[in-house]
Amino acid sequence: MAGFQFFGDPLIDPGGFGLSRWFSGFADIVVLPVVLPLLVYLIFFFLKFINGSVDFTGFALLWLIPIAAARSLTWSFIQRDPILLVLVPVLWTAIAAGVPFFIKLLQGSNRPVMIVIFSLAILSVLFAAATSYWAFFAQRTTIGIIFLVAAAAPMLLSVVMSFIKAGDGG
Repeated sequence: MAGFQFFGDPLIDPGGFGLSRWFSGFADIVVLPVVLPLLVYLIFFFLKFINGSVDFTGFALLWLIPIAAARSLTWSFIQRDPILLVLVPVLWTAIAAGVPFFIKLLQGSNRPVMIVIFSLAILSVLFAAATSYWAFFAQRTTIGIIFLVAAAAPMLLSVVMSFIKAGDGG
């Protein structure tokens, strides 16, 4: 995957600052590199290639190491854009930890209303991450910060709940 993204062309040609830039950020830069390993992990899990507890976050973060190394070479030598070098890894981490947080909540829910709410929350994390990238790129810092906080909130909530759970002994 890292080689494909390093040598391949972007899926969507980024235009100026408008909708094409947002779609390019969604598909090529922010969301797809993180969602793809989650989908691969789900396929492995359902095909019984992976047994035991589900660790979507660890799998996605390990998957992102070679992609991040390949992208950092391109982004630091060719584009030299601090948004790509600083913001995008933060957004990747927010997605890699936030989406599995809602997936675990989905697994524990039996009510249709909660299933819909958690599914929409997963989509909102992806939307917020792509919008944060777009807003910082378009130099709309306030909007970028708002969507960055919205994208990172489930990750932070997941970390806090893990610490609380670990402190309770279970």
